[in-house]
Amino acid sequence: MSVDYQLILSQDEALVLFELFSRFADTGQLDLRHNAEFVALSRISGQLDKSLMQPFSADYSFLLAQAQSRVAAGYQGLAPGVSGDGA
Repeated sequence: MSVDYQLILSQDEALVLFELFSRFADTGQLDLRHNAEFVALSRISGQLDKSLMQPFSADYSFLLAQAQSRVAAGYQGLAPGVSGDGA
């Protein structure tokens, strides 16, 4: 069963993250260049921490691998910034 989640961002957080993701798209490197980028990502992480039950499941690794496979389905090769066997 698929569940959708909604994350809440302020306009400032959205703009900060837009810049971070745009820079990543241009360079292939996910480097934080301002504290605001860390704060905005931390806010998203906190919301996910409060919403997700899977990280507490005994079969978390299996659930994560399945989710990664579904999300990446159709993407060929390694995405920018991905190393190892992340494909």
